[in-house]
Amino acid sequence: MQALHSKKIAVSCQGITKTFGEGANSVQALQGIDLEVMVGELLMLVGPSGCGKTTLISVIAGILDRTEGSCIVFDEDMQGMDTSRRTRFRGENIGFVFQAYNLLPTLTALENVAVPLLILGRPRKQALIRAREVLGQLQFDNRMMLSLPKDLSGGQQQRVALGRAVVHKPRLIVCDEPTSALDHVTGLKVMELLRGVALQEERALVVVTHDARIFNFADRIARMDDGRIKSFEQNGVNHDS
Repeated sequence: MQALHSKKIAVSCQGITKTFGEGANSVQALQGIDLEVMVGELLMLVGPSGCGKTTLISVIAGILDRTEGSCIVFDEDMQGMDTSRRTRFRGENIGFVFQAYNLLPTLTALENVAVPLLILGRPRKQALIRAREVLGQLQFDNRMMLSLPKDLSGGQQQRVALGRAVVHKPRLIVCDEPTSALDHVTGLKVMELLRGVALQEERALVVVTHDARIFNFADRIARMDDGRIKSFEQNGVNHDS
């Protein structure tokens, strides 16, 4: 693993809180999160269900607005952008792998992976060529590429979602349980692909996971509980927050 002190900051979170609801029914999902993710780093967020991991990555990716604090991604604050500019920034810079996949049911696997490129205005032929290349890396054959999501297994759908997240070569990739539906061998191959992406120049990767089998792919592990980051582990050494 490369030393972090020589790297640029990809994501800087300071004092982030997120509250859902109002008054007596409000729930504070994040309670003062301080976190930096470095360019070239693969950071994993681990912790029990309901501790705020998915909420945090949704704030980082610009899907949810924070309640308080600051979140700067590649020197930009998405919460200060209008809808059009935020959509464009996310489309150019962020790939998100949803735990529920969120594939478009009427499109083939190949077309689903090509969607980010089409949204960015790439020619359809060029987008499909790139999508085919990515799915090939994820061990999809021709038949699988032309299948609809309903005809694919859960693990295959998850690989399509991963392909869609990396196809446009975003600078930040955010993954929610990317190996949860995969067998051990396939999960390791997927993490090798993501690890390679994270190590490329000007890119970073944040992974939410419960899968201890993939912890060794991380540069750092941030352990969360009750909406807070409790500790960091780097190169096997525990650092309390």
